[in-house]
Amino acid sequence: MDLESTLLLLAAGLLAGAMNAAAGGGSFVSIPAMVFVGLPSVAANVSSTVALLPGTLASAWAWRRDYRSLQGISLVTLLAISLVGGLGGALLLLATTQRLFDGLLPWLLLTGTLAFTFGRPLGAALRKKVQIGQGTVITAQVLLSVYAGYFGGGVGIMMMAVWGLLGDLDIKAMSALRTLLVSAANLVAVACFAIAGPVFWPETLVMLVAAIAGGYLGALLASRMPASVLRGFVILFGTAMTVLFFWRAYG
Repeated sequence: MDLESTLLLLAAGLLAGAMNAAAGGGSFVSIPAMVFVGLPSVAANVSSTVALLPGTLASAWAWRRDYRSLQGISLVTLLAISLVGGLGGALLLLATTQRLFDGLLPWLLLTGTLAFTFGRPLGAALRKKVQIGQGTVITAQVLLSVYAGYFGGGVGIMMMAVWGLLGDLDIKAMSALRTLLVSAANLVAVACFAIAGPVFWPETLVMLVAAIAGGYLGALLASRMPASVLRGFVILFGTAMTVLFFWRAYG
């Protein structure tokens, strides 16, 4: 790994960690950075997930006093779903061929960007017209946990949009629960990747250290900058990466 690649990974880790701490969407930075330094796309996704895990676990710990059950669904049940779903998504990723994932990556980035952009307003609009029950929420949580283990971009916003249809948790409680369940899905995925996945450890460790520092800086930034500005930055960056990877795959 040359100096240029190291500097790029350090910068990407700082930015991804800060984005995750402040508004989410760090994988829109970390995965492209891993690809740009030469990692195959599946390995880039795997290595990015490993690199960003400590930051998400730290956030989950910071939110520990705000966890709540969801519409009568216990935390234990939600955690179990997230762990099993995250494992399923990780195994599905490891079974995906490099060629197939190269074609899927732009669409995954697009899905994550759209979820981040429209998830909250869509959830608010649907909540006025639709009420869904526990069975639907559990089914959705299974699918979202699989997505988190497979790719994960925008999954936190997707979760909050689905939970918003129930209307029984405030934004603080939803943010805390989102952090916990995304961390659980990522934790079991990382354990799977560490055993069987194509983790590029030198690149991963460089980004991991930077992401921890970025997470701390992002928390400070979030306390001083309007949320709308942070969300706008993530949306613009996610859109740019989506366009770039569509061009890379199909241009």
